Amino acid sequence: MFYIEHISFLVADFNTAYHAILSRLALTKFMAIPHYPYMVLKMPAPRGVLTMQANLIVAYSYEKESLALAKVVGLSAHMDACLAESKKVPKAEQEILTMEASRQATKAKETKQVGLGLANPSKTVKIGAHLDPK
Repeated sequence: MFYIEHISFLVADFNTAYHAILSRLALTKFMAIPHYPYMVLKMPAPRGVLTMQANLIVAYSYEKESLALAKVVGLSAHMDACLAESKKVPKAEQEILTMEASRQATKAKETKQVGLGLANPSKTVKIGAHLDPK
């Protein structure tokens, strides 16, 4: 003995890892048990357990595609937010300097030659004369 149950559902026209999205009420009506990692749906049938299994290769390819799309959309939203924030910064602060700042202030005025301790004594390096020897 078995019976037929009709379920109304919407069909979305996009590629996804899922072939159908059923509500908890629909799963309860059919006494179905979904196993998401294996993409299997099992439910009782007149002659035992009815098992519906998805095509894992197709589902995996759709999942990769949807993740790539989500990444692009997220990046686009982030870029829009950055652009909106950059418009709030005054023009004077947006100027990019073309020349490097002078390093004269950081150069030591007094230096000394120190040998590198190699076999060739002519190889030396200049260091600040007032550096701590430790």
